[in-house]
Amino acid sequence: MSLFSSILVIGIVIMTAVVAVVSQRRRPLEDDNEDPEYHTLRSDYQSGMGGGAARSWKVPKDPQEYARFFVPKGQRK
Repeated sequence: MSLFSSILVIGIVIMTAVVAVVSQRRRPLEDDNEDPEYHTLRSDYQSGMGGGAARSWKVPKDPQEYARFFVPKGQRK
């Protein structure tokens, strides 16, 4: 392995570690303590070419209420 390729591999490893640390320490966009009855789920997509999307959902913490979202409206009793 040449010196250039060794430096390149070490640089990639260091950049990966820096990105991981920064993303771990990033504050959430919305605080989950706003509504104690719901969780806030967040999806973030960046294409790397200037496009992307960020979306968030609020889902109930109660498992029974959460399960009702998946039952078709005609099937509810």
